[in-house]
Amino acid sequence: MHDVTITPIDNGPYLVGGGATLRDADGNAYEVGETIALCRCGHSNTKPFCDGTHEKTNFAAVNRHREPLQAR
Repeated sequence: MHDVTITPIDNGPYLVGGGATLRDADGNAYEVGETIALCRCGHSNTKPFCDGTHEKTNFAAVNRHREPLQAR
């Protein structure tokens, strides 16, 4: 099992590290490296990957640790 980490970057993408497997809606695997950046702003031309467009669209999202919500 991989030790995968997902880190939201302030005003930027999610960085996924640790050799995660990324699949599309049909279950096909993308060829990815050890670390990938996934789009959060919704404007990337290379979705699901980040292409830096968030910098041009003034995307703002600052994340800080909170306790997760409990499932009901």
